[in-house]
Amino acid sequence: MPVPDISIVVPLYNEAESLPVLTEWINRVMTDNKYTYEVILVDDGSNDGSWNVIEQLASANTSLRGIKFRRNYGKSAALHCAFQVAKGNVVITMDADLQDSPDEIPGLFDMINNGGYDLVSGWKKKRYDNTLTKNIPSKLFNYTARKFSGIKLHDFNCGLKAYRNDVIKAIEVYGEMHRYIPLIAKKAGFHKIGEKIVQHRKRQYGSTKFGLDRFINGYLDLLSISFISRFGRRPMHFFGLLGTLMFLLGTAITIYLGIDKLIAISQHVKARLITDNPYFYIALTSMIIGMQLFTAGFLGELVSRSSASRNEYHIEKEI
Repeated sequence: MPVPDISIVVPLYNEAESLPVLTEWINRVMTDNKYTYEVILVDDGSNDGSWNVIEQLASANTSLRGIKFRRNYGKSAALHCAFQVAKGNVVITMDADLQDSPDEIPGLFDMINNGGYDLVSGWKKKRYDNTLTKNIPSKLFNYTARKFSGIKLHDFNCGLKAYRNDVIKAIEVYGEMHRYIPLIAKKAGFHKIGEKIVQHRKRQYGSTKFGLDRFINGYLDLLSISFISRFGRRPMHFFGLLGTLMFLLGTAITIYLGIDKLIAISQHVKARLITDNPYFYIALTSMIIGMQLFTAGFLGELVSRSSASRNEYHIEKEI
């Protein structure tokens, strides 16, 4: 079977009403541009009959494939499973709620296929969301993610993205890390990351599945992925360094207290007990915390060395 030009990945949860419109729209765009393609619809545990709609659509369109989860696992899980089976030279992800326009696909495809990009992220510059609950928090979140990651994207949350196939095969999306796929790709060695202004459309059916809690979780995920990508294979470099510094601080204070006590004794000056000095407890606490951090780093190294992915690296070319 020939490799399709494009794989379109659509994670969904309770979007039965929008699926016929979306798949017809995609098919029209693909036909007009003479692309070979496949559509992968991932039903993330819907309970509104979305899977029945997918079965009907798949029976009428051989380019359409469906994956159904037993329960709701989240968008990252849906993308991970779809990425494993996607065969297209270019993989495009989009949401199922019709807020992402399939008319953007040719432009995204061209940027990957002819523009030399590894990944292109959509930027919904003009939005139709509620300004108070989504627009303003989204801007704050994206500003923080942009400064923290060093990737100059305006909309990390945009579901409309395009990838070279080898990008999605080299990365692992888990938890709620789908927001940070550009950062994950960058850490894997893919640095040609671009951005394209795309159309944002009002939701036609159903209601949004996301609330303000996703922004709070987003900040926590950003810290998590930054730490794991930097120290995941060498935890001793983080915990060991902090532990050593804390232990040395405690040791230095202890030496100071000891010398101060000896000087007082040599000068026949009455000095209070070392245990009556508050700095003694600061020193003791620092040394205990330092030992704990060092032990945590050592245990982390043991876990890291036992990991199946400890020698998993991404090879770009081979002669």
